[in-house]
Amino acid sequence: MIDTRRLRTLRAVADHRTVTAAAAALHLTPSAVSQQLVALEHEVGHRLLERDGRGVRLTAVGRILLGHTNEVLAQLERAEADIAAYTTGTAGEVKTASFATAIGLVVAPAVGALRSKEPGIQVRVLDAEGDQSLTMVLDGAVDVAVAVEYRGAPAEDDRRLSRIPLYSEPFDVVLPGDHPLARDSGEPGEAGERGDLGEPGAARREVAVADLAGETWIGPYPGNPCHDVIALACEHAGFTPEFAHSSDNFSAVVALAAAGAGVAMVPRLALRAADLSGVVVRPVAGPERRVFAAVRRGAERHPLLVPLLDALTDAAADLRRIPPR
Repeated sequence: MIDTRRLRTLRAVADHRTVTAAAAALHLTPSAVSQQLVALEHEVGHRLLERDGRGVRLTAVGRILLGHTNEVLAQLERAEADIAAYTTGTAGEVKTASFATAIGLVVAPAVGALRSKEPGIQVRVLDAEGDQSLTMVLDGAVDVAVAVEYRGAPAEDDRRLSRIPLYSEPFDVVLPGDHPLARDSGEPGEAGERGDLGEPGAARREVAVADLAGETWIGPYPGNPCHDVIALACEHAGFTPEFAHSSDNFSAVVALAAAGAGVAMVPRLALRAADLSGVVVRPVAGPERRVFAAVRRGAERHPLLVPLLDALTDAAADLRRIPPR
């Protein structure tokens, strides 16, 4: 191993051309500088200096080593600068795991806001379902999880995690266009009907979960937090849903409903990205998706995490102020 302190000495001698001048620059004695140079030559296995009048000059090997020395010491300077910035919370990487809908709605806007406010903070985003992201935080694989409440999730008072509520959203029922429950006061296809989410609780007739007993269902795979929310809502209504088709992609779920394959319950904000032209969407009382950010307990005050958590909260505030459509 080559001692970087000796590399600094070599560069000082190369810069000042004499051991005495290099020693003065390094606040060392000439004897100490000479000893470091001798030790460096032993480490390298070659002579690095030769006499040049009253001073010294580098040998060919010394010049090769000096080139690498400059690169090594420059990298160390960058490392020290990054660490100094890190300790003040102005630079560093934060890994964030989030489910896809929240990436679009809150994580991406938060990343955009941080780029202008805290350009030294680099956010790395990983797509993960809500149940996976919490495990990733606890395992130390990521720093922040944007997750949803689900059956089996760590409790709100779990001492391993700190939670920051972001937003909650209702579920809507997605029906094939010719489904009996798709009919409202007017004929299917009228304004406010097919493919129109409308305002929450507006002219759209609400569907009770119990009305969906006996239907063929389309929904997320077991283990997906939304699957748990749907199953629990159906259990409270007195039946167990029969999931004939499974996908964690809500656009695919809506497409299957449009094809007449069954009915679905989908978080309202997830419907923004779906093609609703072949379905009718109705509000349903009860189930909702509660979204929160989570970090390992104690990390909520980390100088790199505070700006991101604030940005996530700000982005989610827009969702709370504007009725989902």
